[in-house]
Amino acid sequence: MPLIASPLSARSQAVALELDKARASGPLKTIQIPPCPALLSELRLALSQPEPDLQAVARIASSDVAMAAVLLKAANSPAFSTGQPVHTVGQALYRLGLDQSAAQMTAFLLRSALPVRAPQLQRFWERSGKRASAMAFIARQLPGMSEDLAQTYGLFCHVGLPVMLQSLRGYAGTMTEAAARIDRSCIATENANHRTDHAVVGALVARIWRLAPEVMVALRRHHDLDMLGDRETDPEVHTLVAAGLVAEHLMRRHEALPPDADWQDHRGRAMNWLQIDEGDVEHWEDLLTGELETA
Repeated sequence: MPLIASPLSARSQAVALELDKARASGPLKTIQIPPCPALLSELRLALSQPEPDLQAVARIASSDVAMAAVLLKAANSPAFSTGQPVHTVGQALYRLGLDQSAAQMTAFLLRSALPVRAPQLQRFWERSGKRASAMAFIARQLPGMSEDLAQTYGLFCHVGLPVMLQSLRGYAGTMTEAAARIDRSCIATENANHRTDHAVVGALVARIWRLAPEVMVALRRHHDLDMLGDRETDPEVHTLVAAGLVAEHLMRRHEALPPDADWQDHRGRAMNWLQIDEGDVEHWEDLLTGELETA
C-alpha cells in the first residue's frame, strides 16, 4: 500500500504548512494524535521495497494473534474461499494476495490505534471497511487510478472523527448537533464549536503518520467539493475526492439511505472529472453489491 510519503508537490506543501502551523499554535495544538503503530511502520517499510519483503509481511501478520485471526477470517470468507479452509497465516496471505492482505492488516492496525466505543460512531469501522472496498472497486474501473491509494483514502477518509472524539471536550454533543441540523454542514458545525473539523484533523493524522501526500490533501479537502476540477489541486487529489463521493453514494444506496447533500450538490462535477455518467454509477452499484456485503 502507498503509505510511505513521497516528496510533496508545491500544492501539497501548502496543505502541509497549514497543518504544521495549526499544530504548532492554532486549534490543532490540543488534538492528541496517536503514534503510528510500530507494526504498521514495519509493514510500510516491507511494502516500500522494489520487491516487497514477503517474509517480513508474514512475520508481521503472525506477530499479533488478533490480526492473524482477522486474516484467517477474511481468507475463509465467501469472497475468497475456494471450499478448502485455510488454517495458517501463510495460507491466508497466499489466498488473499499481497494487496488484500496489506489492506486487512492496515485496517486492523488503524482500528487498534483508534478504538471507538462511542454510540455516535457505532458503525464507524464497518463503514470505513466498506468505503475502502468501494474505492478499490472504483479504482479498478478507472484506468490509471491507483487501487492502493484509493483503498487507503477510503479507509482513512473520516479518521478525524474518532480522533476529535477522544481529544475534544463536548465533541460527542457536536456530532449529535451536526446530525440534527439542516441549516449548515457538519464541517461548519465542527468549526463553530471547536475551530477545526474532522477533514483537517484527518489530514493531520496522514501528515504525522507519513501517508502518501495525495491522501493527506484529499482528506483535507474531501468536503471542499467546489474545488473539483480547479487548477490549484493535484489531479490525483481530484480523482480521490471525486471517487470518494461516488463511493459514499454507492454505500448509501446499498444501505437504503437517501442521497446526501454532497452527492446532490456535486455529483455532476465529480462524474465530469471521472468521465463517467449516471449509467456507469448504476452499473457499478449492481457489481459492487457482493463486495459491500462481504465488507
